[in-house]
Amino acid sequence: MNKLNVLLVAVVMVFATGFANAQKIASVDINSIFTSMPEMKALDQQLQNLQTAKQGELEKQGKSLQDLMKKYQDEAPKQTQAINEQRSQEVQKLQDNLQQMYSAAQKDIADKRDAGLAPIEKKINDAISKVSKAAGYEFVFDASSPALVYKAGTDATPAVKKELGL
Repeated sequence: MNKLNVLLVAVVMVFATGFANAQKIASVDINSIFTSMPEMKALDQQLQNLQTAKQGELEKQGKSLQDLMKKYQDEAPKQTQAINEQRSQEVQKLQDNLQQMYSAAQKDIADKRDAGLAPIEKKINDAISKVSKAAGYEFVFDASSPALVYKAGTDATPAVKKELGL
């Protein structure tokens, strides 16, 4: 029985030691890398410019609509019921168009952001893969993710930034 216990302890220790040595874990702060990349800063500026342009168009259309509504309200007492109803429908149609323009602008900005992020994310993922292979990391966790419970392993963020030339 004593030999069996010794053998069992020896087997457990071999597996535990092998498992511990085989697992090289690192973390990367992806948010830090994103904010450091010039490509991300350029994308943010492009998105800001696009948003400003779209906002200007929307404000111009909104001002036109407000002016038209004011004009129709001022003239309403002098017009017939039929004309006032027609104008009301026209204003409603213009309001609907303005809402559609707003939705389209939001979609355009989101699409531009998604299209711009794809190559940046690929570049970061490629750098993480290269650094991980070179350092022998088997697992790399995103340190900025709330899913990370414990962070005591090696932080690969500096190596990834170096790989990206940041």
